[in-house]
Amino acid sequence: MPAHALLLGHGASGTAASMQPWVRSLAAHGVAGVALELPKSNADRAAEVFKRALAGEPEAAIGGHSYGGRVASLLAAAQPVAALVLLSYPLHRPGHPEELRTDHWRRIACPVLLLSGERDQFATLDLLQREARKLKRAELFTYPGQRHGLLDVKDDAARRIAAFLASN
Repeated sequence: MPAHALLLGHGASGTAASMQPWVRSLAAHGVAGVALELPKSNADRAAEVFKRALAGEPEAAIGGHSYGGRVASLLAAAQPVAALVLLSYPLHRPGHPEELRTDHWRRIACPVLLLSGERDQFATLDLLQREARKLKRAELFTYPGQRHGLLDVKDDAARRIAAFLASN
């Protein structure tokens, strides 16, 4: 039986099925990943999906890829959660680094793990490093050469997620 559970939301163009490679990699590292099906383009409704899932697994960490991670972070800013895992957080729209999506980060009290590609078009590296300092308890790891998708490094990312959850 896995020691930790992680409720995962998918990106804006994904589905719960698109998160299955993450679920499998996490399982290989002792983490029970649960892929959630989120309504698209509606963060409030998507947050409700996380809330319902947390009601059944109150000790679970939450997070996800891009949009799914952003929704999880909004919930973590509004209520206590065990931990937050952000895969390729969409810090800003591509080409618009002035439109940061981090106003709520100062209200997040739980430990946060951010995993991002150093060439992510949704998160300029210097801005991500600066903004991560707004989080009270954050770990940031970046992957050289990786863009917004992290499937090429999912096994290393899953190992890092398992270690993070075990230490928090």
